[in-house]
Amino acid sequence: MSLAGKVAIVTGSGRGLGLAYAQELARQGAAVVINDVDDATAAEAVAAIEAEGGRATAVVAPVGPTETAEQLVRTAVEVYGRLDILVTNAGVLRDTVLWKMSDEDFDLVTNVHLRGTFTCVREAAKHMREAGEGGRIVCIGSPTGQRGNFGQTNYAAAKAGIVGMVRTWALELKKAGITANAVIPVAATAMTATAMTATVPYFHAAVEADAKGEPMPAFFRHDLGFGTAADVAPLIAYLAADAAAGVTGQAIGVGGDRLQVWSHPEPAVTAFHDGGWSAEALAAEGGELIAANLQSVGERFPALPDELQPPARG
Repeated sequence: MSLAGKVAIVTGSGRGLGLAYAQELARQGAAVVINDVDDATAAEAVAAIEAEGGRATAVVAPVGPTETAEQLVRTAVEVYGRLDILVTNAGVLRDTVLWKMSDEDFDLVTNVHLRGTFTCVREAAKHMREAGEGGRIVCIGSPTGQRGNFGQTNYAAAKAGIVGMVRTWALELKKAGITANAVIPVAATAMTATAMTATVPYFHAAVEADAKGEPMPAFFRHDLGFGTAADVAPLIAYLAADAAAGVTGQAIGVGGDRLQVWSHPEPAVTAFHDGGWSAEALAAEGGELIAANLQSVGERFPALPDELQPPARG
């Protein structure tokens, strides 16, 4: 698991999940390029890593533009002499239902998540292929991208797109010894905790415990696979290590006490009709087949134990 001598870039790593990823990579021996849009936040992240004996430098720039991707890779090579690992974590949220979502809401989220992942991976892949020493690409997905979620058209589109790109990159980069994987984290973060507490009472006890620095109830960690940033970071380090050289093109979920390997989309049922499926054939046979095999959408949560029920409102 040692990452000694390796160099990593982690986008959106000034705080939250991204910082946890960067800190774990540094603990395992990698030098880390921190990225954030705020100077003070980036400086604090660098200082936190250095205080633990790690090595870090910062690039303050918004993810999305090609120029930022170029700056990140250039900084890694100029400061530390190489680039081995890229973790694309930067993101923003602009949640609202479809009929209220503005062009700006959609464009901002997809630009940072989807285009930002594309531009950074493209630049890193160019360098890694030229260097000829392989590499590790770890992109951050979301359960929303896998299952859908009310009020998150923009985020769902971006996160689903990231997993689709990862599967493609696994094919394109295999010959160069570069792996590409997606991590699907399920964790409370500073960005999500307030919104979750306000809009999803189901998570009240978990988010409240995390905010107080207390252990999350076992129900959330085990039954729901919901935890903290610290629960996700080790998977990032594992996928960045030589031990995971044979793992590529995968979507791997982690949260609390749970680890999941997500399946690739596969047909739930297959049927044939000689001469093709006319409208009449669909009405007579196909519709019944479709209705009998409808797939669920959205996250499905088990019932909360009585002792974890949120407080009554009003």
